[in-house]
Amino acid sequence: MATADTGSTRIPVSQLDIPWERDLFLRSLVSELSSVLEDVVGLKEASGFISIVGQNMGNQMDLDYKRALEVSRLSRRQVADVLVDLKERIKGDFYIIEQNDDRIVLGNRACPFAEKVVGRSSMCMMTSNVFGVVASQSLGYAKVSLEETIAQGDPECRVVVYLKPDRESAAASGQEYFQSAT
Repeated sequence: MATADTGSTRIPVSQLDIPWERDLFLRSLVSELSSVLEDVVGLKEASGFISIVGQNMGNQMDLDYKRALEVSRLSRRQVADVLVDLKERIKGDFYIIEQNDDRIVLGNRACPFAEKVVGRSSMCMMTSNVFGVVASQSLGYAKVSLEETIAQGDPECRVVVYLKPDRESAAASGQEYFQSAT
């Protein structure tokens, strides 16, 4: 058994008050990977790499929800519920501000990456891609606009998922997603 000398007492290393556990380790790992990518290739390219990961995860999450709901396609209301639920499952605190046939507006009080996201805007591409893939796979189109993010220092996130390519979505900054051929 490994021990640490603390003066006259020997404490087993496994009993030391160290904050590392799986969740902190994985959040730190993603944050450090994001940081290195941003430093080496720049924010735009780092966001692109993280987008690929987010797209793959979005495809898997979309399939998992459809399988669990026993549907081949999600309704708009189900898409909104899925976006909130999947973030809740990973310790985000997303909520619906507004939803209609044209868009779903979400707020978020807590990022799943917690404090590790601050200053790492490229990590927000996970949210953009997961939301965009889930919405577009069932509804045909999505454009995700990250209007406010905790990563950029905002107190909360505000994410708009546009569901139709129209003037409003065209004027918004963000990433477009289209239903993939099956």
